[in-house]
Amino acid sequence: MAEFTYQARNAQGKTVNGSVTAQNETDALGELRRQNLVVVSLAGAAAKSAWNLDLFGGAKKAPSWKNAKAKEADLIVFTRQLATMLSAGIPLFECLEILAEQAEDPKFRAVINQCVEDVRAGSDFSESLKKHPGCFTNIYVNMIRAGEASGQLDEILKRLADYSEAAAALKGQIKSAMTYPVISLVLIFGIVIGLLVFIVPKFKEIFDGLSIPGGLPAPTKLLLSISEFMQTSWYVIIIAVVAAIYGIKFYRTTPRGGRHVDWVFLRVPVFGPLFKKVAISRFSRTFATLIQSGVPILGALDIVAATSGNRIIEDAVLDASASVRQGETLAVPLTHSGVFPPMVCRMIAIGEKSGALESLLEKISEFYDQQVNQTVEQLTSLIEPIMIAIMGVLVGGMVLAIFLPIMKLVTGLKA
Repeated sequence: MAEFTYQARNAQGKTVNGSVTAQNETDALGELRRQNLVVVSLAGAAAKSAWNLDLFGGAKKAPSWKNAKAKEADLIVFTRQLATMLSAGIPLFECLEILAEQAEDPKFRAVINQCVEDVRAGSDFSESLKKHPGCFTNIYVNMIRAGEASGQLDEILKRLADYSEAAAALKGQIKSAMTYPVISLVLIFGIVIGLLVFIVPKFKEIFDGLSIPGGLPAPTKLLLSISEFMQTSWYVIIIAVVAAIYGIKFYRTTPRGGRHVDWVFLRVPVFGPLFKKVAISRFSRTFATLIQSGVPILGALDIVAATSGNRIIEDAVLDASASVRQGETLAVPLTHSGVFPPMVCRMIAIGEKSGALESLLEKISEFYDQQVNQTVEQLTSLIEPIMIAIMGVLVGGMVLAIFLPIMKLVTGLKA
């Protein structure tokens, strides 16, 4: 049990101060509501309220909302349930209290409780969410702000939940497409390293005891040298790999390096077209959702650019935003960027002329979602023979290098 101090207003509107003992903050708020008090502030009375005892009697810090991050699944459920309760006519304050009570993640529960306190103190819901960027993205906050301004918060939350579910499904498809080749490559290189470290040295001992006419063939010498290097200087390989990984990560954090890496991602064989289709689908869906929610087109473009995940796409969208500010249409700068396919630019141009831009953006998103599904299926069927070919070349090349001296020795004996 912990002790909480509070400041509240009673039924007569007078401010009262006191303390209450409860298991947690939510229980304390419930107890004060049962006393017909409207809580203004609630805080732990002493260090013991900020620390709880675990099963072994040790001190454990209570979860904090600061820098908390929400799981994607938890956020989708939160959004969907909040939309449902608001549609049923339940006040926002009570909806948030209910969702805080049933939240399983302690840190996310702390975030919702903090939002409850902010809303109780008179803050806008969107401003409260803005304090938690780890849980609520810029898109989320701006759509909530638009919903508050239009008085259609429940409808905006439904759209936001639909958008989040579609984005999560797209992300899951990409992960499934990438998982198989990554695991296959790890297994292939693991097998090759195992052969080089444990099997090839045994053949080196055999070759050293043989008198091969003309010496060992060049492929065999190369294979034995690589094997010896991996046995004696394996730490150099690990250091080089780690340095390369961190070097690329650091290079990508720089403006120029980030553009170079993202440019490569869009043009890399096999996976490049998939990354581009995913980027266009994300752009179209996010842009359409923001416009439908009442976010101004310039603000929507800035948000879409910041959440594109690719700096080449981001630069193209920001250039388009600058052109729109100067009175130009959106389709023209997107066409000149060379990033967006002609079909996308034509449909956006038609949407601008007809006033149905958000509808056509949704059609673009649906089309590229289907394209992503087809591409993932094609990659799945294409990657398997590619992986088999890679393994065949590596392992077959090693076997050939090992048998070349034996074949040379047999030929010499026949002669």
